[in-house]
Amino acid sequence: MANASAHSQDKVRWRPLEIVFWLCALLPFVVTPNYLSLASQIAITALFALSLDLILGYAGIVSLGHAAFFGVGAYTAGLLAKHYFGEPLAGLLLAGIASGIVGYAMSHVIVRFRHLALIMLTLGLGLLLHEAANSASALTGGADGLQGIRVGTLFGFRFDMFGRTAYAYSLAVLFICFLLARRIIHSPFGLALRGIRENAARMPGIGAPSRAHLRKVYTIAAVMAGIAGALLTHTTSTVSLEVLSFGRSADVLVILILGGAGRLYGGIVGAIIYMVARDQFSGINPQYWYFWIGLLLVAVVIFLPNGILGGLSALNKKTQ
Repeated sequence: MANASAHSQDKVRWRPLEIVFWLCALLPFVVTPNYLSLASQIAITALFALSLDLILGYAGIVSLGHAAFFGVGAYTAGLLAKHYFGEPLAGLLLAGIASGIVGYAMSHVIVRFRHLALIMLTLGLGLLLHEAANSASALTGGADGLQGIRVGTLFGFRFDMFGRTAYAYSLAVLFICFLLARRIIHSPFGLALRGIRENAARMPGIGAPSRAHLRKVYTIAAVMAGIAGALLTHTTSTVSLEVLSFGRSADVLVILILGGAGRLYGGIVGAIIYMVARDQFSGINPQYWYFWIGLLLVAVVIFLPNGILGGLSALNKKTQ
């Protein structure tokens, strides 16, 4: 028991590299002030990837429809800002709650399936929500997007075209959600999730109800994805059907594969690499930039099957 407790405390303890990583996240304000809008998009995408990592990397729930919760959060924040109030923090909270409610409702179906059936189910639910938003054009704006969004100031700071407020806002929310995810992962609940991922049938035998745990983490992941969607709405003042698209679900899955699923920082590192690569490749060749993204993904899967962080971890073990 003493060894287990010491191991748990060692996992929770912050490492110097982690502190350096988060301090480096402040550098765009000084080093690349012209790219703060891109930096805010990276932070939002990183939060979205972190939410997927909770269910895929730690609980083993493969999802091709995770954009459903991102979109619910984005549209909730947009509708609130258009019809009621544009205060960002309140909108962020309500968007997370709305996505959590949808996630909790879906979780009762999701936890009953595994493997291929689960993949098709999440894909189907995501497509259904996308088509529902498209059909409800009077509410969502349909293919034209939601117009007339008016986002208020954040502690007196406006969201301008330079992206200073947007990046500070997105980075702060990402860090808070990361702290929550870190706490969950290193808790007994997080340990139970990893056990369920490996063998869901045996976990109830040691007092860990698999379906109840999966419903909880699925709901938490939905809340985080919804918050990410609300961040996108607040920082861009636009919402379109793209937030619910299969492409967004696929992109975040690619990001997680690049960085390394089940490694906490995998989604963040993957988001940085993917978003920067997309920005550079699309600038070089706007028509065929997806080719280079695909080539990058193939190279990572072949040479680093556990993602970039997985490869670095394996290399570190070999050198020790």
